[in-house]
Amino acid sequence: MDFSHSDRVEDYRGRLLEFMDSHIYPAEPVYTQQMEESGDPHHHPAVLEDLKKEARGRGLWNLFLPDAEAGGGLSVLEYAPLAEITGRSVHLAPEAMNCSAPDTGNMEILHMFGTHEQKDVWLHPLLEGEIRSCFSMTEPDVASSDATNIRTRIERDGEEYVITGRKWFSSGAASERCKFSIVMGVTNPKADRHRMQSMVIVPMDTPGVEIEREPTVFGYQDRGGHPQILFDGARVPVSNLLGEEGGGFAIAQARLGPGRVHHCMRAIGAAERCLDLMIQRAQARTAFGKPLSEQGVIREWIADARIQIEQVRLLVLKTAWLIDNVGTKGARTEIAAIKVAAPNLLTSVADDAMQLFGAAGFTGDWPLAGLYSMGRWLRIADGPDEVHRRSVARAELGRMEPGAVPTPYDK
Repeated sequence: MDFSHSDRVEDYRGRLLEFMDSHIYPAEPVYTQQMEESGDPHHHPAVLEDLKKEARGRGLWNLFLPDAEAGGGLSVLEYAPLAEITGRSVHLAPEAMNCSAPDTGNMEILHMFGTHEQKDVWLHPLLEGEIRSCFSMTEPDVASSDATNIRTRIERDGEEYVITGRKWFSSGAASERCKFSIVMGVTNPKADRHRMQSMVIVPMDTPGVEIEREPTVFGYQDRGGHPQILFDGARVPVSNLLGEEGGGFAIAQARLGPGRVHHCMRAIGAAERCLDLMIQRAQARTAFGKPLSEQGVIREWIADARIQIEQVRLLVLKTAWLIDNVGTKGARTEIAAIKVAAPNLLTSVADDAMQLFGAAGFTGDWPLAGLYSMGRWLRIADGPDEVHRRSVARAELGRMEPGAVPTPYDK
């Protein structure tokens, strides 16, 4: 496996790093100010549109999509180091480049499974950055870590589907720019457990679609929110079906492969930002007669952070290489492994950074508390750690015949 950057990736990295320094980092306080002045937690600040225009002019647009005509034409391995860089300013850089979740996953679904009409109506505006979207799978009344538990019904009535159920943590749905949701629900409750579900496109202005409430995450109200949505007999044309009836579970698995690499690489970039801030703070502050950077425990935190970041980065790059070469099915164990490793890395480094900063680390004056929150919710957002560990353990146990007995050295 060769993880060296191609000339093309080095060119993108150079342009992206310069964009981060010249536009993204200086825009962070502007973004905060514009959000505060609006008084609306879901406001779309003007600075984001300025950044989108600048990013597009620099050719830093839709880089996540392997299709060269619509995106960057990059492989997952090529995109991975770029996604990492955007993770250093996770609230601005990904959206500025039209590479933010959940739109990236939805664009991949539409690109792979959408009809020509669906692409014209929904995919193209997403690719242009004109609208946003959300993904509605998790439900409040069942353990959604097992997607086969989903109870929302999608029932055919003539040339329409009728959607009835309740979803929550549909990230981004509270934004006025969110124009549709991809909804997963049961079309055939009598089918095999992995063939019961289907996915349909539901415009947010459809009668019967109601945002009931907007739960916070660690007390934060993210822009766009993570709303609970009631689908009360919402009707959409049969032509809004994605793929085939019963294909929802397979589509979900296709969506969550590369998307998990994107999340994990951004988490590594966020951990790098935490480490940079930790080093700067340690060199600038003095306690008990000497700089924090000379305190043994601080050096241990810094060293551990670097070691953990390098370990997780290599595992994520291996996973990206496998997706490119053998597909998501062949990389499923590694995908599960990085989904555990990367968020835990971010929470670990962010936690040490907050400890070093003291009370200031808990405030909005620094990004540390927000990045810690991001790492912690990522441990559930794409499936809980326990589910991914279960997958890894199952693969390991499957390598040996049941009943195999270890042989002592003296035998």
